[in-house]
Amino acid sequence: MINFKKIRYKNFLSTGNHFTEIDFQQHHTNLIIGTNGAGKSTMLDALTFGLFNKPFRKINKPQLVNTTNERECVVEIEFTVNSRDYLVRRGIKPNVFDIEVNGKPLHKEADDRANQRILEESILKVNYKSFTQIVILGSSTFVPFMQLTTANRREVIEDLLDIRIFSAMNNLIKDHIRTKKEQIKSLTLKKDTVKDKMKMQQDFIEELENRGNANIDANNKKIDKLDGEVTHYMKQNSILEKSIERQTKDQENFIGATEKLSKLNNLRGKISQKVSTITKEHKFFTENTVCPTCRQDIEEEFRVNRISDAQNTAKELKEGFDELESTIKFEQQRERQFNSLTKEITKLTHGISQNNTRISLNQRQIRDLEHEIQTITSNLQNRNTEHEKLEEFRENLQKTIEYLSDKKQEIVHYDFAYSLLRDDGVKTKIIKKYLPFINQQVNRYLQMMDFYINFKLDEEFGETVESPIHEHFSYSSFSEGEKMRIDLALLFTWREVARLKNSVNTNLLIMDEVFDSSLDGFGTEEFLKIIRYVIKDANIFVISHKSDLHDKFESVLKFDKIKGFSCMV
Repeated sequence: MINFKKIRYKNFLSTGNHFTEIDFQQHHTNLIIGTNGAGKSTMLDALTFGLFNKPFRKINKPQLVNTTNERECVVEIEFTVNSRDYLVRRGIKPNVFDIEVNGKPLHKEADDRANQRILEESILKVNYKSFTQIVILGSSTFVPFMQLTTANRREVIEDLLDIRIFSAMNNLIKDHIRTKKEQIKSLTLKKDTVKDKMKMQQDFIEELENRGNANIDANNKKIDKLDGEVTHYMKQNSILEKSIERQTKDQENFIGATEKLSKLNNLRGKISQKVSTITKEHKFFTENTVCPTCRQDIEEEFRVNRISDAQNTAKELKEGFDELESTIKFEQQRERQFNSLTKEITKLTHGISQNNTRISLNQRQIRDLEHEIQTITSNLQNRNTEHEKLEEFRENLQKTIEYLSDKKQEIVHYDFAYSLLRDDGVKTKIIKKYLPFINQQVNRYLQMMDFYINFKLDEEFGETVESPIHEHFSYSSFSEGEKMRIDLALLFTWREVARLKNSVNTNLLIMDEVFDSSLDGFGTEEFLKIIRYVIKDANIFVISHKSDLHDKFESVLKFDKIKGFSCMV
């Protein structure tokens, strides 16, 4: 049970820089009165702001700070839960949010959002919407239960019956289902991948075993052919080399022919020149008896001797020239033979070079084929290892299939739990169980207020209203006073349900201007009887403009404006 003790607030709305303190425990019934704007309803805003960081009325948070002082807006609330004393302090300018338990800070290191969640879920065990339905019946800014949407009605009742945990569990299960589906997707992909790897490994082993030996035989045949060609080319090279050796030896016989021929040609030139000179001299002395230059007679004996010498010399030169010509022809023949042998040797050498290129190419092909044979042989020797790899793939596939099956089975279980925890599952069964009690209590309180109708909520939280006059009514069909009676009956019923469930059972009940608008005099008297004699476990605060109710309450708290600030006088 939440037992509220006190609330204090300053610089909150129209309240000044001095704390306004209200004791929640001192009296059973309390009347709060004052003129418009005096600050009667400020306590409601301070209470919900302090607990839920949200004022009761539609006021923006910056507007909660007193416009005169403009700082140090603070609300402090004292209450007990399960013999633990709590103090909640919340402020604006500066921003403050503290929770104390038995005088010690609670989770000082946590941020405000985390502390708010702890306050609502672990300490109060109620949120703003449910709190306002069982603790406060407000004025026009408040949305009564019957004016809430179906979803919000369900939320309030689930809070009262402590079954919202099922919704949280359901959300958790949905997260688990989503996670499991992602795992199944991943495992399915892994399964397909392992299958593909197994197929590739099986094909590799088949090729290894079925084609390995055939490839070795084919490569050996290629090697034999290439070896044969290499032998052939080497034999050709041997023949060519012998031929070159023979030709080279023959060529030695003609070495120097070119050089000798050059010398002989030079000698022939000189002889030819000498012959030309002798011929000219012979002609001169033959044709001339007088010197053409000096015009003197040439002695006959001298002329005859010179002619004879010239003839003899010419004869000798001609004999030597003929012999030289014969020698030159011989050396020219030797030079031609030498050049012919050189060309033949060059041709033979080129043939050897071509054969060597073919031999080198074949030898490289032989090495490649031998390496391939070695690889195939090694793979054949290691086929046991390849079979082991295949077995590893097979075991991995089996484990993956089993794990996948487990995950699918888990989803089946989660789906079953999800179906139970849906709104139409276990929660609906629990709500069905309490609906007769809820309807009974609502009608009980309506009859206490002399409002004789048969009010029923169904499983979808829609209402059915029957009266002696009309068979079917809806909430919207009634007058404002009749709606107020229904709202009060529901408020008292929710408190009764909370008391039975001990979920949000509290000592505090606040009603804002319920007498001022909708309840007539007779209804007011009946209502006062209920809060005085029936609602005995609550400290009730009624906010009203009416001043003729003083004697109906144990305590009267009056608010007024003094020097522009709201004060309790």
